[in-house]
Amino acid sequence: MTRILIVEDEPSIATALEDALRLEGYEVHVVGDGLSAERAALAEHYGLILLDVMLPQKDGFSVCRTLRSAGLPTPIIVVTARTQDVDKIVGLELGADDYVTKPFSLGELSARIRAVLRRTSGEAAAAGPDVWEHGPLRVDFRRFEASSAGQAVSLTPTEFKLLRTFVQRRGEVISIDRLIVLVWGEGISLTDRVVYTHANNLRAKLEQAGAKDVIASVRGVGYRFDG
Repeated sequence: MTRILIVEDEPSIATALEDALRLEGYEVHVVGDGLSAERAALAEHYGLILLDVMLPQKDGFSVCRTLRSAGLPTPIIVVTARTQDVDKIVGLELGADDYVTKPFSLGELSARIRAVLRRTSGEAAAAGPDVWEHGPLRVDFRRFEASSAGQAVSLTPTEFKLLRTFVQRRGEVISIDRLIVLVWGEGISLTDRVVYTHANNLRAKLEQAGAKDVIASVRGVGYRFDG
């Protein structure tokens, strides 16, 4: 049975979500503030975290950043009342797997939860090794940790996802559109420039860490990973 952590400070919304998800067969735990969310997520195992953004003590974006920095791989769906694309992208950049904008129907939320669980379980099945090494560089995807010759290498959650996608598909030419789906998820609208920026930043960090010439640009198409 999948355990879901609901992080929601509005009691009526939290109760409605808890009742609906229990009826669907999930085991549910509810907390009402950001600090309690961090403690619960790091102390126990959950299959998914439903994380509101506007929370007392610590906002959802900060919670997401803390959990990903701690190496927690649990899927996170951010729930936000903000409709601007920049806020949605911020959540995804911090390591969230999807977002839902208030107001939403319970049917829509349920579908999003199932989609994220399918996608992340599929990623785990096709993930290959949890550790990738190239020269002095060592990357642990489960712990969100990277180091080169014993020195920490700073990668963002999105860069970890991008690198893992490349490692999973070594030698394959991946189009920009396909990368967006694989790294950011279905239905996410991003410009090519956003992908170029992340790929170029990742390539620069890898080269600085001793992994040179592993990400090749394929003109007019996308990228190929040769690491």
